[in-house]
Amino acid sequence: MPNTVPQQLLTIRDYIRWAASRFEQAQLFYGHGTDNAWDDASALVLQSLYLPWDVNPDTLSARLTLAEKELLIERIELRLNKRTPVPYLTGQAWFCGLKFVVNDKVLIPRSPIAELIENGFEPWLAGSPRRILDMCTGSGCIGIACAYAFEWAEVDLSDICAEAITVAEQNILSHQLGDRVKAIQSDCFDGIEGGVYDLIVSNPPYVNTEDLAAMPAEFHNEPSLALGSGDDGLDFSRRFLQQAADFLSDEGILVLEVGNSWPSLEAAFPNMPFTWVEFERGGHGVLVLSKQDLINNICN
Repeated sequence: MPNTVPQQLLTIRDYIRWAASRFEQAQLFYGHGTDNAWDDASALVLQSLYLPWDVNPDTLSARLTLAEKELLIERIELRLNKRTPVPYLTGQAWFCGLKFVVNDKVLIPRSPIAELIENGFEPWLAGSPRRILDMCTGSGCIGIACAYAFEWAEVDLSDICAEAITVAEQNILSHQLGDRVKAIQSDCFDGIEGGVYDLIVSNPPYVNTEDLAAMPAEFHNEPSLALGSGDDGLDFSRRFLQQAADFLSDEGILVLEVGNSWPSLEAAFPNMPFTWVEFERGGHGVLVLSKQDLINNICN
């Protein structure tokens, strides 16, 4: 064990406190499931030890084995020196109250679209959707959460990246949803077949070149393919909006996240009647469109 580790660190509580102090001193960036040093340290330590967030406080006084100490020290050092986000260190993340497998081939779940899912996409969605598409799915978190929200819907998860599809398939299996959720490797809509969807949701790459260069180091551990999308952040979104109407049912809706690139999108499509969602828990740059909106403003 490294000589730099104080020998008096014995318990779970000791390692959470020590890690939190070091994280605070290093001025890490938080934004991958936590927003402060204490919660980040707690997540790292508890998840590494396969303990829940609501662990009995008495358990925090339990002493650690040598192997557990070495594992925690290794992960704490990676968090500090490589700025690796905690979900990549523990291999898990949470979205809509659900646990997902993640690795550095997919974005860490954090989309405000979670709030829309929890609210059933009201008031925009007419009835219960029969078919749902989650494009640029990554881990599959949005589509799988939709499958929980709409228990009769068939859900397709699509992504251009084969490694992301592998992660999505792991999550389909772990949630036991293989009877109505499947993963499809597809470049935008090129590989999508089998009819139209009542709901298409996408959290695609949308970070512009300037913002991508300025992002904290933690984000540069994530796949650049899933973040950057050209000089104005709209390379993917333009293509997506131009094709989406052909894959929507007559009463279907499209939900697209573009984050800070929303002013550029409005400038690129000045006549499009974007509805921008307001979130109670924070977040911005998520729009809703109907099929008719797309037909009237892109297809004609």
